[in-house]
Amino acid sequence: MPQIIKQIIMQRSVIYIFLISLLASCAKGRYTSTNKVYKQQVKAFSKTIRQYPIKDSFNTSSEWVGTTNFGMRKPNFVIIHHTAQISCEQTLQTFTLKRTQVSAHYVICRDGTIQHMLNDYLRAWHAGNSRWGNLTDVNSSSIGIELDNNGFEPFAEAQINSLVTLLSYLKKAHGIPIANFIGHSDIAPTRKNDPNVTFPWKELAQKGFGLWYDDTSKVSLPPEFDDLDALRIIGYDIRDSSAAIRAFKRHFEQQDSSSVIDERDKKILYNLARKYR
Repeated sequence: MPQIIKQIIMQRSVIYIFLISLLASCAKGRYTSTNKVYKQQVKAFSKTIRQYPIKDSFNTSSEWVGTTNFGMRKPNFVIIHHTAQISCEQTLQTFTLKRTQVSAHYVICRDGTIQHMLNDYLRAWHAGNSRWGNLTDVNSSSIGIELDNNGFEPFAEAQINSLVTLLSYLKKAHGIPIANFIGHSDIAPTRKNDPNVTFPWKELAQKGFGLWYDDTSKVSLPPEFDDLDALRIIGYDIRDSSAAIRAFKRHFEQQDSSSVIDERDKKILYNLARKYR
């Protein structure tokens, strides 16, 4: 066989092997390495859970007795966010970079695709410095859902449909109370404004995810009514009352340009506070 032909065959073989390797690499997925880190961290957590409480400093008994009555810690709240990023792919990358120190259990893309990024029983880093009622460690008792949205646009119909499907599952699977479906701005009014004012809270409440107020046209406010106390009863952190009022209006009135409570607001607050008691 002429040398030139051998060289051509060899070159083609090298190219063929390269293409096969490239295709194999693509088949594994771009998140193969971060998925490996996920599995390693879960394995480390499971090792900790498997440790028996024998040698801790509080066990003064000579005999260890393990209770037979226990279970996994379970989420009791769902916190809804918008990503404030330009694409679902950007958010997925953000949540797979350790340096960002942020995450969520679910990401819902504009086309309705649901990405389940973290086991529901594990603690995501989505709520940050937040408070709802007396609850100050929201991450430890909640599931975080991020909706792909730049922070200003309306939410896509396919996205909301997928959200409703997901919420239905979570409500049933974890026994989450109706009142405990809330937004990021509700629990962090001084820092956050998500989900934005276009989010359909009323529609969700009608489906059983979150509370909503009734017709207030015939509401008569008692003389002792205190609007800030009503905000506190609902769950808002009222240490910064202006921020709490804006968060309330963003959620229940789809506007957040005012921090002044008017007569209509008071009637809504009165109606809601009675539901949250």
